[in-house]
Amino acid sequence: MSTVATPLLNQPREVERLVAGQPTSDGAGVKLNRVLANNLQRRLDPFLMLDHFGTDNPDDYIAGFPDHPHRGFETITYMLNGRMRHRDSAGHEGLISDGGVQWMTAGRGVIHSETPEQNEGRMAGFQLWLNLPAKDKMREPWYRDITGAEVPEFERDGVKVRVIAGESHGVAGAVQREHTEPLYLDLSLAPGARFEQPLPPGFNAFVYVFEGGLKFESGCAVQPGRMAILANTPGSDGVRLQAGDAPTRALLIAGRPLNEPIAQYGPFVMNTEAELVQAVRDFQAGRLA
Repeated sequence: MSTVATPLLNQPREVERLVAGQPTSDGAGVKLNRVLANNLQRRLDPFLMLDHFGTDNPDDYIAGFPDHPHRGFETITYMLNGRMRHRDSAGHEGLISDGGVQWMTAGRGVIHSETPEQNEGRMAGFQLWLNLPAKDKMREPWYRDITGAEVPEFERDGVKVRVIAGESHGVAGAVQREHTEPLYLDLSLAPGARFEQPLPPGFNAFVYVFEGGLKFESGCAVQPGRMAILANTPGSDGVRLQAGDAPTRALLIAGRPLNEPIAQYGPFVMNTEAELVQAVRDFQAGRLA
């Protein structure tokens, strides 16, 4: 397998630690693997949560996620397989299928539902929670559907890259964000293929493997269902990944930390306890969008 002829990086990041996802359920009993949970929010700021769902059994997903509120952050739902419909109290509605993305900014508050629109077949994908800076937490809700065909992608040296957010090798992603500057890549690597991605040294970053396996130059191997948190080593300029002996799928996610207090109560993420109390009161009083 050919590799990149001229390395882009002088000091690639290594793995700080590996994290195994925890099986759980959410919504009306949807089974999923929670990879990024509350205990990692400070370390992986501005990211708050990452769930991986994937099953061929309709009983694991068919009830979906009935109406529930959010305030203070963004949700990014990326579908690998299946169809999911979004409806919310701000009047937005959309349907995504294989390779599509739903990007929702909850802002000051929204009540929404996410409902599978199939009775059989595979349902697989991810939901990532991205924090909002304090100044934007009470902004108007926003929503965008991005079809699979609208997600920019490129291929080189045995690697296919889908650029959901940010920029990779001169290819701009489907969504850009000014303050957190998220990078969200879906990588498909042939056996033995290598991929390099420059990253600003101050950004927090992680890799989640969901098929095959990755290895780092240090010898660290990342198996499916595990997240590798990348070290914020001074002077580091990016990450270098190499697939093992099998075709590999992985997410590479990075962003600029907000370095602001995080106060969370379920689906509300604010900066202070007082703001959380107000969020609950607003929800109970029907004051969300």
